[in-house]
Amino acid sequence: MQQTNQRSGLIHKIEGASLVRAIRDGLSNMIPVLIIGAFALILNTLPIAAYQSFIQNFLGGFLSLLFNMVNSATFGVLSVYLTFSISRSFMKIKADRNVVSGGAVFASLISFFILSGTNLDQFGKDDLGPKSMFLAILTGLGASWIYLSLSRVFSKSSIQLFSEGANRDFNRMLSTLAPIAITAVFFALLNGAVIRLFHVDSFRELIADFFNFLFSFGANGFFKGLFFVLLSSVLWFFGIHGSDTLEDVMQKYFVPGLTANQAAVAAGEQPSQILTKEFFDCFVLIGGCGTTLCLLIAILLFSKNHARKRLGFTAAFPMLFNINELMVFGLPIILNPVMLIPFLAVPVISYSVSYLAVSLGIVPMVTHSVEWTTPIILGGFRATGSVSGALLQIVLLVIGVLVYFPFVRLLDNHTEQRTIGEYKEFMDFFRKNEQELAGVSLLDRGDIYGDFAKGLCADLKHRLTENIVMAYQPQYHYDGHCIGVEALLRWRHPVHGILYPPLVIKLAEEGGFLADLEEEVLLRALRDRPRLLERFGKDIKLSVNVTGTTVMTKRYLQFCRQINEKDPFAGKNICIEVTEQAALAFSADTDAILRELHNMGVLLAIDDFSMGQTSIHYLKDNLFQIIKLDGSLVRGIFDHQYSREIISSLVSLASSIDLMVLAEFVETNEQKEALHEMGCDCYQGYLYSPAVFLDDPKQTR
Repeated sequence: MQQTNQRSGLIHKIEGASLVRAIRDGLSNMIPVLIIGAFALILNTLPIAAYQSFIQNFLGGFLSLLFNMVNSATFGVLSVYLTFSISRSFMKIKADRNVVSGGAVFASLISFFILSGTNLDQFGKDDLGPKSMFLAILTGLGASWIYLSLSRVFSKSSIQLFSEGANRDFNRMLSTLAPIAITAVFFALLNGAVIRLFHVDSFRELIADFFNFLFSFGANGFFKGLFFVLLSSVLWFFGIHGSDTLEDVMQKYFVPGLTANQAAVAAGEQPSQILTKEFFDCFVLIGGCGTTLCLLIAILLFSKNHARKRLGFTAAFPMLFNINELMVFGLPIILNPVMLIPFLAVPVISYSVSYLAVSLGIVPMVTHSVEWTTPIILGGFRATGSVSGALLQIVLLVIGVLVYFPFVRLLDNHTEQRTIGEYKEFMDFFRKNEQELAGVSLLDRGDIYGDFAKGLCADLKHRLTENIVMAYQPQYHYDGHCIGVEALLRWRHPVHGILYPPLVIKLAEEGGFLADLEEEVLLRALRDRPRLLERFGKDIKLSVNVTGTTVMTKRYLQFCRQINEKDPFAGKNICIEVTEQAALAFSADTDAILRELHNMGVLLAIDDFSMGQTSIHYLKDNLFQIIKLDGSLVRGIFDHQYSREIISSLVSLASSIDLMVLAEFVETNEQKEALHEMGCDCYQGYLYSPAVFLDDPKQTR
């Protein structure tokens, strides 16, 4: 157990490192670009002869041109987007209000173009695509760090660039000039030194030459192919497009293998080259790097994480065509310690099994050209011209799923432990600052609390109605008989259990689905009413909370009309408690809505009533029949003399205009007796009963 905790702690530290977070967040933010680019590539390369003929000839090849343009504008400049995204993520993590974060993006882009040696006529070409992802990471992090350090120095310096008469934004951006310029000069000097010392055209070319050098030793045999597979996977793990980074190696050492095999067959001889580009595409990169089609199936079959399964379903279609960036960046696999072993091991196992099967003659050597986007089974059959090629892919798929399976479960456990810790931290923050956060949008926060709130909001919206569980707290008269029950919303999260109700309401309001939630609560309460009458008494009042922002809408009124038409409210003792998260804005429309609800036979109550001007204002038009005392007044009966006087005044006022007064949070006999002396004889609280779930009377919350 201790070793498990230590391992989880180490993983958490690695994942929490600012550089790791910047890379992973930067890659995740590019998912829209990747989705668009992936579908454009699939639509342009779908390996169906009739389809290819259609897109090449329809309107003079317009469709093919369209897909090519979208692919060039996404994957063709992928490294440019990555530079921007990583720089932006890094500056967000290192947030410093004294530094203009936008300047780091420009510094990073300038540095990237310098190191890539890109000319204007090359923009959108291959050198700016996945091949240059290493440069994107280097400049996105390196240039941003240099810019940040310089900006902090200049912000403390007496030397400031400033233009009198210019607006504030102009002067803020003017302050970025020196840090951007110095950063650009640094990378220009670096690129210049590389060009002079190594006699290459750019830093990017030096990287390509370095990888070519690594493969210049030894024959084209098992170990060279194994090294290629392993290195490609390692590069991918660190966020570098391994396949494209090693494309020059592939072209030099493995692409000629197919030509040699085809020439041998044409000459009536046996093919001799096991290692070809198609061999790697069909038998190693099944679903893309890391043989991730196996991971996809393992997630869909065995993962208990609903978000991960949703990602799997989203990524499934492009992964059938061996395009797996959604999985690699979205899971993420990049810099994920839990996934390191299977991500490296499965391709190596697939390569070794395939090499052995071909070398033993169980599967024929590759003799046919196959587009790398060809789906599994079809690809293996076409490449080898044999059913055994397809069967080999199926065997590899099964092996890969079995290898990934325990790590998927481990990832689930790690994610659950991490989210539990994050939830506790988030809830500590929310409860501590609940009053201050009332008028602040959690979803608009740019910090970790905002990120966690967005995740909870997505969970809530995705399972809005199916995870609702209703609790009911009874209300009693002083003489001991039950007079009603209040329906209380509870929402059960699959990991965190019952969420704090005020948080649920706030997230639903910010997420735009509060009305859906409150409508469902009323429906659930009405559905449970027969059982409530049986348990608590046939004459009880059933109360349901509705926020002021919802009850005042025409939508909610129409919703109540539809219920009333099918099963009238009259005679059922149904009460709508209007909560004061937002004060009601009284107008002719407000008055009309409340009166129509009243005319339907619905009782109206004001929750958390006090002596505030807003609360008193609710009484003047005689629209409400019940007021529920603010809980702070009840709690303060013995500690604050003013609380007793306020309660006495409110009870007297209510009695004079024939309103019922109900006190919440009554927890002791002393409180009950004190309230009775003041004229309040209706109570709700732990003295009588906590909220109960009908399906489990012993369970309270």
